[in-house]
Amino acid sequence: MVTLQVVWLLLIGILIIGYAILDGFDLGVGCWHLFAKKREERSLFIRAIEPFWDGNEVWLLTGGGALFAAFPPVYATVFSGFYLALMLVLLGLIFRAVSIEYRNKVEDPRWVVAWDFAFSLGSILPSLLYAVAVGNLLRGLSLNAAGDYTGGFLALLNPYSLVVGLVGLLMFAVHGALYLAVKTGGETQLRTRAWAALAWWGYMVLFIVAATWTAVCYLRNGVILPLLLASAAVVAIAMIRVFSRKCEDLKAFLASCTGIALVMLSVVAVLFPNLVTASNNPSLSLTIFNSSSSLRTLSVMLIIALLGMPVVIGYTVFIHRIFKGKV
Repeated sequence: MVTLQVVWLLLIGILIIGYAILDGFDLGVGCWHLFAKKREERSLFIRAIEPFWDGNEVWLLTGGGALFAAFPPVYATVFSGFYLALMLVLLGLIFRAVSIEYRNKVEDPRWVVAWDFAFSLGSILPSLLYAVAVGNLLRGLSLNAAGDYTGGFLALLNPYSLVVGLVGLLMFAVHGALYLAVKTGGETQLRTRAWAALAWWGYMVLFIVAATWTAVCYLRNGVILPLLLASAAVVAIAMIRVFSRKCEDLKAFLASCTGIALVMLSVVAVLFPNLVTASNNPSLSLTIFNSSSSLRTLSVMLIIALLGMPVVIGYTVFIHRIFKGKV
């Protein structure tokens, strides 16, 4: 049973990391969308992510479904406690999807600008709020004996979680700018490199601040592994700048992918074995051991996951091979 619980934690972790890397670049593109000089350049940005964005969001849906199947109390606590924030995330994702489909349906500049603004806002909101939610999980939530969140929405907007939120926003902004540098050329490529360099400084500084804050205040279940992973993440983030300065855009993008994976793994290492930490009473925390589904459920769902995940991974690899190269 313990082995299955750990395996399911790893599977959900893979799905969330995959989502952060894949949807992270198109969320990052949306963050820069309004900085483009002309409508033609904004259209270029859309074309760079158009074949991928909806497939990337499958990773989020699969991760949410896996969390519901494997750890239903955690799903219930997180989705009810972060209800308003998740509704804002959902609205942002809807705006992004509709904007991509509708912006070119009417040849009116005001129509296009309105949908461009909706696309950018719909990218910035999820980027920020995802990370704010992670910050609250690291900080801990006030839970009752039933596992329900007892705080209010404003309690989620605490200084620590907002700093983590800015780290997430800048992480995706750097990731998106690097992706555009890979997919575009000429003046657009030079401009996106400059955007990546600008956001990189904030990303690096705020990540170090957030990691230090976490180490001082919120390390509860071990020190060595979280510090090792956070240090490795700093190295990966530093390599982004090294490769970008050499105009090796693909290597810089891959370094960003590695950095995102290490940042997410460091979060898991800080939380483990908790999935939701109770800040008011540690004994009320939801762990992978006290909040998992039954042995039969975990076993049956593992078979389904092992059949389904190769399809998702295979499709992702296939579509990126088909649409590789410059836009």
